[in-house]
Amino acid sequence: MPTLSRIQPSLLTLFAACCIGSTATQAVTPIKLHWANNILKIQSDELPGGSLEIWYLEAYCRANSHTTNWSKHTVIPHESSLLAASQDGRRIELECRVSDGVRVKHVITANEDEVDFEIKAHNPTDKISEIHWAQPCIRVGTFTGTGADSTDDAYAYLPKSFVFLDGHLSRMPTRDWATEARYTPGQVWAGPGVPRSDVNPRPLHPATPSNGLIGCFRADDGKIMAVAFEPYQELFQGVIRCLHSDFRIGGLKPGETKRVHGKLYLVDNDVPKLVERYRRDFPKQKSPAQ
Repeated sequence: MPTLSRIQPSLLTLFAACCIGSTATQAVTPIKLHWANNILKIQSDELPGGSLEIWYLEAYCRANSHTTNWSKHTVIPHESSLLAASQDGRRIELECRVSDGVRVKHVITANEDEVDFEIKAHNPTDKISEIHWAQPCIRVGTFTGTGADSTDDAYAYLPKSFVFLDGHLSRMPTRDWATEARYTPGQVWAGPGVPRSDVNPRPLHPATPSNGLIGCFRADDGKIMAVAFEPYQELFQGVIRCLHSDFRIGGLKPGETKRVHGKLYLVDNDVPKLVERYRRDFPKQKSPAQ
C-alpha cells in the first residue's frame, strides 16, 4: 500500500497540470496581421468582430496643404505592395512606390498587445521630394460600437475618442472644437513645431496636443486602442469613422533616408499606464510645454 508521502506529490503534480491547462485555455490569441488591397487588418480576440482595419496607406502628402485642394495639390500618388509575410501572421513587410521616385519600406510586427511600425523612406533620385507626411487611416466604428451596422450617425464614435490636451485625456468633441475649414467636418491637431499651414484641410484645433497619442475606447470600455508615431505631422479625427496619427517625413533631399517609428496599442482601460508606456516607447517626443 503506497504511503501518504508518495501519494501527495502525485496529487500535487496532477493539480499543477490542471492549473496549467486551465491557464492555457484562458490565454488570449496573439495579435496577427493581414494586408491586402491597401487594407491592413489587425486581428485579435480582443477586437469586436475579430479585427481592426487600417487603410494603409491612404495618402502621401505635400506641405502647404491646409487651404489647398486635396486631390489636385496635397496627395502624391503611390502604389503599395507586399514584400513578405511570416507564416505565423506576426510580421509583414510592405513597400510604397511614390510617383516622384521615393521608396518607403514598412516593417510591421505584432506583439502581445501592440503593433510596431518601422518605416524607412528613401529618395534614390537626384531631385528633392515634396513628401512631408503620410496617412494611415484607422477605422474605429466597429471597435467603438458605433459602426454603420449600429447607427446612422457617422460621428457617434466621437465621445468614445480622445486626444490629450493640457496634460489630460480629453474626449471628443474637445474644448475649442473648430468648425470652419476648406473641407468640413473633422478635426486636426498640428504636431509640435509643425507649421499650421501644412496639415489636413479640415477644421484646425487651436491647441497643440500634450502628446502624440490619439485613440478610443472599446464599446464596453474594457479596452483602449491608441496609436502614436514619431515624428508625427498631425492627429486627425476623420470623416469615415476614423482616427489618424499621421506621421511626418518633412521632405527628402536627393539620396536622403529618414526613419519613422510607430506603435498601435490594444491595452486594458488604464489611461495612466498607457501614458507611462507611451513615454517609455517614445522618450524623445516632447510635449509643447517642454
